[in-house]
Amino acid sequence: MCGRGEDMDTIKGDSITYGSTVIDYDIEFAPRKTLGIRVNPDGSVYLKAPSDTTLFDIQQKVRKKAAWILRQKRYFESFGTPTTARQYISGESHLYLGRQYMLRIKESSSNAVNYQNNIIEIECRNKKDAEKILQKWYLERAKIKINEYAQPIIEHFSTFGVKPNKLTVKKMDKRWGYCTPDGCISLNPRLICAPRCCIEYVITHELCHLVYRNHTKDFYALLSKEMPHWEKWKIKLERMLV
Repeated sequence: MCGRGEDMDTIKGDSITYGSTVIDYDIEFAPRKTLGIRVNPDGSVYLKAPSDTTLFDIQQKVRKKAAWILRQKRYFESFGTPTTARQYISGESHLYLGRQYMLRIKESSSNAVNYQNNIIEIECRNKKDAEKILQKWYLERAKIKINEYAQPIIEHFSTFGVKPNKLTVKKMDKRWGYCTPDGCISLNPRLICAPRCCIEYVITHELCHLVYRNHTKDFYALLSKEMPHWEKWKIKLERMLV
């Protein structure tokens, strides 16, 4: 398998659960005395925290401000959120397992996806179907590779007396993974675009929830023990798949 390092002054994608809602946020550490929280018009949440603040303390403070954060997010959502779609045309750059591939669209009598060297080639009867064909291929590859990467980690976690009741890959808008109270783990197929260590970080994070349900100090101690550089891979994941 591939914490906050001393050279890292930002963490992207930390979160807390407030009721049934997950609040994601980015953190910047700076020489200041208090924690500042900002909700942006796109709904993203940005924190500025004193350099010596722990993740646990930040999460406790965010939880206290959760109701205000959600009010701000609802306010901005009332204006609607514009989206920018990929065009899925030849020459575009797309990721697969952390590598950049150039997209090539080829008219064909059948629909298929092939990749070799630095090219992902989509064969399609109608070029308008290129996005649908590629997303289907990503989902299929995600189910294969994520399960492949997960099995040895799951076997290792059996030493803690835990095992997921089910591991599934399903589409999620704002989360990389989720562990239900009954031990079912779901992972986002978009992870297939990220490097293996980023995928293993998310798998390890969710398996830690089988031992410690909430983001407590014990949870982070276990995560750091099982994946000492998890924060590095978390940051890389969030930067790559914006």
